[in-house]
Amino acid sequence: MKPLLLALLLLAPRAEAAESLSVMLDWFVNPDHGPIIVAAERGYFTEAGLDVTLIPPADPSDPPKMAAAGQVDLAVSYQPQLYLQHAAGLGLKRVGTLINAPLYCVMADAAGPVHTMADLRGRKVGYSLAGIEAALMQRMLRHNGVDPAEVETINVNFALTPAVATGQVAAVSGAFRNFELHQMAAVGHQGRCFLPEENGVPAYDELIYLARADLAHDDRIARFLAATGRAAAEIAADPQAGWDTFRAHAAELDDPLNAKAWPDTWPHFARDPAALDTARYRDFGAFLVETGLIPTAPPVETIAVGK
Repeated sequence: MKPLLLALLLLAPRAEAAESLSVMLDWFVNPDHGPIIVAAERGYFTEAGLDVTLIPPADPSDPPKMAAAGQVDLAVSYQPQLYLQHAAGLGLKRVGTLINAPLYCVMADAAGPVHTMADLRGRKVGYSLAGIEAALMQRMLRHNGVDPAEVETINVNFALTPAVATGQVAAVSGAFRNFELHQMAAVGHQGRCFLPEENGVPAYDELIYLARADLAHDDRIARFLAATGRAAAEIAADPQAGWDTFRAHAAELDDPLNAKAWPDTWPHFARDPAALDTARYRDFGAFLVETGLIPTAPPVETIAVGK
């Protein structure tokens, strides 16, 4: 090789290899993950020097455990669960927000006898998961003058919509307002959602990003959050274009339920995912202490970082 050519090659800027970042989702890909998928499809992770691997969990309880064990870099999880994970000794911190508002609701059939939470007195309510869901519903019941002991609870696993539509129960705890209401409509029923934030429960972030404490300030995470925040802002500016990008990710995403869930979901995407509402975390921790789910609320700085 000629000396001049060799010198030019040595001086030429080298393309740096993308850094890997593994992200375990809370469930299979769905509209809740819009900013992640749009950022991937539009090349924002690549621009940020990241090679992002998205992993759906075999079990919804796996992501925090996998992150705590160092088997993935980031886990998508739920703010209410973070306090229980801390109490269980998982060394995790919230490093960002994906969905910045509750999606949980208590859902009844609008054509049935339940018009208010007070109408659940003496009736059956189905649920999928104990713990946090029970705490939310019990606070909502008490807020409406109902002693939770006056309500019979039944584990319907994850068959929430069928349990309500068939009259097995009067309502279900744990429905997602952006999905189950549309599932009810698909089987010829109109759902009615009672919202926690309107019934005595402090506001909280539905979906958050978790990382091991020693990775909380990792620059890869900062770049990941910037890319998803960019995607969330673009989705808000043009929701239809965002949907078109999202559904192009995989053929199975382009279905009627996701299409209906999208407009109920995108307004809640965090456009500044690194921002931390310290008061929100402090208030929800106090709520969990009141419910008896945790003995004391951890200082916010021990379970969350942000700007």
